[in-house]
Amino acid sequence: MEHQQRLPSPSHSLASQSSYDPSHLLDTLRERMKLKNDAALSRALEVAPPVISKIRHRTLPVGASLLIRMHEVTDMSIRDLRDLMGDRRTKYRLSDAQGKPKPMIAAQK
Repeated sequence: MEHQQRLPSPSHSLASQSSYDPSHLLDTLRERMKLKNDAALSRALEVAPPVISKIRHRTLPVGASLLIRMHEVTDMSIRDLRDLMGDRRTKYRLSDAQGKPKPMIAAQK
């Protein structure tokens, strides 16, 4: 009986985009920063090595705080970083309720 390797299912909506490729982002950062490997990249970004591995294997999305850290370390724009990983979304809301005004409560007597 053959054992088939199963890829982890994407647990975040960004991973469902066909253009999403966090490895391209990580590889580009390594090249631009002249780093030898992912361990050196994790040190430069001040994150644990498993974070880089999980991003590369698409089990963890590139979060906002890491994206900001990448911007601070490389001076690349957030838009350029997002383009490198294939994020083509134009809005970044967390939910439909975010940014909507709260309903008015009747004035108390």
